[in-house]
Amino acid sequence: MSLRNAIRFSDHPGARWARRAYYLPGRISLPAPRFVVRSMLAIYLGIRSCIHFFRRVFIAEPLFKAYCHSYGSDLHTGIFVHWIQGKGRIILGDNVRFDGKSSFKFAARYTAHPTLQVGNRTGLGHGCSFTVGKAIVIGEDCRIASNVTMFDAPGHSLDPEKRKEGQPSDDGEVRPITIGNNVWIGAGAVICPGATIGDNSVITMGATVMANVPPSTLVAGNPARSIKSLARGV
Repeated sequence: MSLRNAIRFSDHPGARWARRAYYLPGRISLPAPRFVVRSMLAIYLGIRSCIHFFRRVFIAEPLFKAYCHSYGSDLHTGIFVHWIQGKGRIILGDNVRFDGKSSFKFAARYTAHPTLQVGNRTGLGHGCSFTVGKAIVIGEDCRIASNVTMFDAPGHSLDPEKRKEGQPSDDGEVRPITIGNNVWIGAGAVICPGATIGDNSVITMGATVMANVPPSTLVAGNPARSIKSLARGV
């Protein structure tokens, strides 16, 4: 038996003492007088706010704007620099916000200028992923939650022989995505190639949209299916 196992399982007083000494640091807790810890918290939050302000205003936002083909007023990001791979066009309207850190991948083999376009007053959460072979167009006043994935290109060929040879998707397999105005997409949803989502629709958390969604419709599931109409009076 190894020394480690002997200490773990032995009933010898020395082994019991060694086990208590090993776990002791995790059991230590200091008293926290409110007037002391509240002051510490205020100092910590103040320093953190200053650091976050510097990272956002002087690093994250300027670098993201440098990637953009064009952007409107009041474009804001979080404190992280978004991951952008390949060359494409990012076209943003006014009052667009990209929170957290998202990834953007452009594949220039299908068109000279693969484009991601986002309309006015649209906000996107942390961890979103965009793969753009031709175009992904997002309308105005949309709310896109964290970890949403959109891709208009499969990335690999659907033909098994071509995929085994490492060939990319065929041109016909790359189909643009269009998202209308005032669309709400829940966390973890996946929007597949060729999908069109109508105005005022809601995509629930974790839904996989593989077909067109009519306007003012709530969809859920994998694959997503219509749950009910959101149109007034229906």
